[in-house]
Amino acid sequence: MSTPHRSPRRLSLSGSALAALITTVAVCAGDAAARVFPYGPRHRSINDLGNQFVPFHAHLWDLLHGRARGGLLFNWQSGYGTSFLPDLGTYLASPFAVLVGFFPRADIDLAVYVVTVLKTAAAAAAMTWLLRTQRRGPWWAAGLLGASYALCGWSVIEASYNPMWLDGLIAFPLLCLTGEWALRGRRPVAGALVVALCWTANFYTAYMATLGAALVLLVRVVLTREGAAERLRVVGRAAVATVLGIALAAPVLAPLFLSSGQAYPGWVKEFRPVSWADLFARLLPGTYSFSSPAVFVGTGTLLLLAALPFHRAVPARTRLYWAALTAAVALSLQWAPTHLAWHLFATPNGSPYRQTFVLAGIAVIAAWTGLAAGLPRVRALAGGAALLAAAAWWARGSTLATSSGYLLFCGGLAVAGAAWWALRRRALALPAAGRLATVLLVQAAATTAYGHKGKLGGLDDYPSWGGAHTARAGALAGAGGWPAYRTDPSRPALSGNDPLLLGGEGGSYYSSHTPAVFTHTMVALGAGWTSRGRNVQSIDNPVTDAVFAVGARLRPDGTVGRAEVPPLVTLRPPGPVPAYGDSPFANQELLLGARVYEDPVAPGVCRAGTEAYLWAPEYNATARLADGPAFRLNGSAPRNRAALQPMGVSRGPSSALVFDAAPPPRWTLSCLDRPRLDAAVASLRTSAATSLRVGSSDVRAELPPGATGTAVLSVPAIAGWSCNGRPASAHLGLVALPLDGSATTLTCAFRPPGLLPGTALAGAALAVLLGLSWLSGHPLRRRQRT
Repeated sequence: MSTPHRSPRRLSLSGSALAALITTVAVCAGDAAARVFPYGPRHRSINDLGNQFVPFHAHLWDLLHGRARGGLLFNWQSGYGTSFLPDLGTYLASPFAVLVGFFPRADIDLAVYVVTVLKTAAAAAAMTWLLRTQRRGPWWAAGLLGASYALCGWSVIEASYNPMWLDGLIAFPLLCLTGEWALRGRRPVAGALVVALCWTANFYTAYMATLGAALVLLVRVVLTREGAAERLRVVGRAAVATVLGIALAAPVLAPLFLSSGQAYPGWVKEFRPVSWADLFARLLPGTYSFSSPAVFVGTGTLLLLAALPFHRAVPARTRLYWAALTAAVALSLQWAPTHLAWHLFATPNGSPYRQTFVLAGIAVIAAWTGLAAGLPRVRALAGGAALLAAAAWWARGSTLATSSGYLLFCGGLAVAGAAWWALRRRALALPAAGRLATVLLVQAAATTAYGHKGKLGGLDDYPSWGGAHTARAGALAGAGGWPAYRTDPSRPALSGNDPLLLGGEGGSYYSSHTPAVFTHTMVALGAGWTSRGRNVQSIDNPVTDAVFAVGARLRPDGTVGRAEVPPLVTLRPPGPVPAYGDSPFANQELLLGARVYEDPVAPGVCRAGTEAYLWAPEYNATARLADGPAFRLNGSAPRNRAALQPMGVSRGPSSALVFDAAPPPRWTLSCLDRPRLDAAVASLRTSAATSLRVGSSDVRAELPPGATGTAVLSVPAIAGWSCNGRPASAHLGLVALPLDGSATTLTCAFRPPGLLPGTALAGAALAVLLGLSWLSGHPLRRRQRT
């Protein structure tokens, strides 16, 4: 069915281009049908897409344009200063991510959307190229199967809002391709470089893709190579390329893994497999769930897969191995030990079936194995259709199955079956191929649109960049004074990472790498959180503003509140090592070094002229002073923790505290004496550093002559800081250095833990690769011969 006068390489390129085109059209059509951004008024940025990934890409834009606070190693904008290399490796290391730099910053949502579509299309092209490399067959059919892989339910429903997961969708066919090179004893250096690229782009899904590619290679070795020695040589070549590739990625991976171990623990959830009815329901188009495996890959592909056991043009041994591999991987999704193995031995926070794309890829490869041997006959198609009908019948007991999904499935099955049969007649080949493409397009677009309906109906969503973003960003830029003081975007926030999205150097931070020391420190001072402690909010409080050098804070009305604050480096007098207690008010005073709060003069009543602050971390309703406005506290434990809330200036008994719902079991009202705070700030400013220089990942400060006690840098004491040539100490969760009166300067630098050993490991792997290049006759050796 291929065109004789075109080379196999050109046919593969044509198939890859077709796959990318179909994928792009299907994704965009589904988004347009759902009327989501950029095709309609509905927000696309649900959950972590708007809360994490868009802000991180905005920070990457700033880095690319030289506007960011910090560099590749350290991020001065989030969490009052945190390591950036782990976030870079987790969210932004994909080669596609840098494309956001070509868009205007105000179009960051559009930039992330374009990158998402391009990644999906690239996955389709990569799978098509792999299929054509494994076996020759119709180029257009390879393109359809490649597109069906990229448009699987997992891709268009789950990975579409986790753009870094799409790097795993690309990685699986690429890693299978390195297995093909190992099978044929070709391109050992290129194989290692591909592995390094995949693991750097997103190690988490690359790990799953590597497991899947290893299974595919084992089946290929057993089916195409004879003798244990030859098979072991192939496996050995693949293993060497994989190990060297992972080692090359070590400068990113080592800091990332160490940072994960130091992060605040996320949600630990016991794995519970879904019912088989739910699993079979996810074979249908137009289904939605984040808690079951979205294995839909298009009815045309599913029919080829189901027909494989009955396809007599394929050797029985080949049919057995590919059918068994597909079934085994499907079963592994449902068994707890293999579930843990797929997820690096930790049940993920959120969707428990993140490895589903590997099953989709193996299903597509198995389908291509049958098709490349020849078109299935009527008996095979009938047998495959019967298997799919049985699966659909079993799925009728699932609440995930929908009438529209059944309609799309049954109609697609009938059209696809007729099309695969019609391809045996040359005169009907073109319209039959068109029908197969149409079935895939319609089903994938419908699944995409239905997924948006489910996500927008049940998950948080965040607005795309608009007037509110522009106004806030402009106000922050106009108030900026870094490094003399910080500017905080404050609350209420547009996202969990407003400092990255809007600007400033604030306290809020949301990442998989949110350091435990940062969360504990901020919570001790009264901060709120969401996402069970990984999304820490800024504290709207003048005492913490003083200790973190926040001299400008954005107010809810768009204005900026300013205050005189000490610089980033201050001194604390000699004395015993302090420790936090249970009261955030006492903890703030301990860190500030002065008493600034007083108790209420009566239960729930602050002295007139003082500022009332309420701490009720589990309260989930509104509270107010009797003569003041109501404030919402979001304390639905354990997911959310309410922040310490400013209630306003007390007027005495008329300003009694009122809970608009049942009072929480734990709460405290404390009263800030502003003159005391002003005196404490003035004292800190008098003894603070006399000059300050802040680099991308370092700080240099001039100290007063004969300074003793402890120098405190207003940055969380995360691992990696060194000061004056030795590991930094900690003072109540902040970076510190004890002073003996001899030091006149403080020089602190940050280096992510694991960076040096990771770089050394990558250097050793590079040396081995150069040796392999030499031995295999690559250009380096040829140049020396001449």
